This record gives sequence, structure tokens and C-alpha cells, in this order.
Amino acid sequence: MSTAKISLGAINMTADDPKAQATFWSAVTGNEISGGGDSYYLAPNGSGGFGMFFQGAAAPRLQSQDSHLDLTVPWGSRVSEVQRVIELGATYKWDVLEEFEHVRWTTLADPEGNLFCIAEHPPVR
Repeated sequence: MSTAKISLGAINMTADDPKAQATFWSAVTGNEISGGGDSYYLAPNGSGGFGMFFQGAAAPRLQSQDSHLDLTVPWGSRVSEVQRVIELGATYKWDVLEEFEHVRWTTLADPEGNLFCIAEHPPVR
């Protein structure tokens, strides 16, 4: 019995304003937007990329968030990427810079308050 290689196809999210969320995340990731009306899809932007799908929320947002995105950028580019994403509409929440030797990250919130992180890992020595 062989096992299939599993990869991330898409992240599915509900949104109060799916078009605005798709526009924000398209600017963050560089993915192209398709769809319209009640749902929007961002196709993966390359073989290592992932898609994102946004549809209208059917119920009020929960008070807690069960999962979030961890985005990785090259070592030394986290600060500039965080600034770029804040300029696109994200809100800064906090940094974790010295707690772990293998990663530094900044936690942000997208325009609807969903938390996500931008992380960098030092080069392996």
C-alpha cells in the first residue's frame, strides 16, 4: 500500500465581507482573485503556494479563533513584510522574538480580526 503525498490545497474562511477579505489576502499573498458575488477564490501562486476561499458567514463570528495562518518569509525580511501587510490593512498585535531560538514571529489581525503570524527562521548552521 502506498501513501499519497498530501499538500495544502486551500484554506477556507467565512467572512462578513468576502470580497474585502479576498482583496486583502490577494494583496498579502499575490494570489489572483476569481469568483464573485457570495464567494471568492484565490488560486495558489505557484507550486509551493496555497489557495484561499472566502464565503459569507452564515452565523455570527465565535468569540474564539480555533486556528490561524502561520506565513513564513525569508530570514531578515519579517520586519519589512509586517510593515507591508500593516499598510494593506492588517493590525499589529504582538511579537515573539526571543522565546524560541528557531523562529521569530509577529502576530497580526486581518481586517475582520482573524489572527495570523508572519514568521522567519534563522539559517541552519
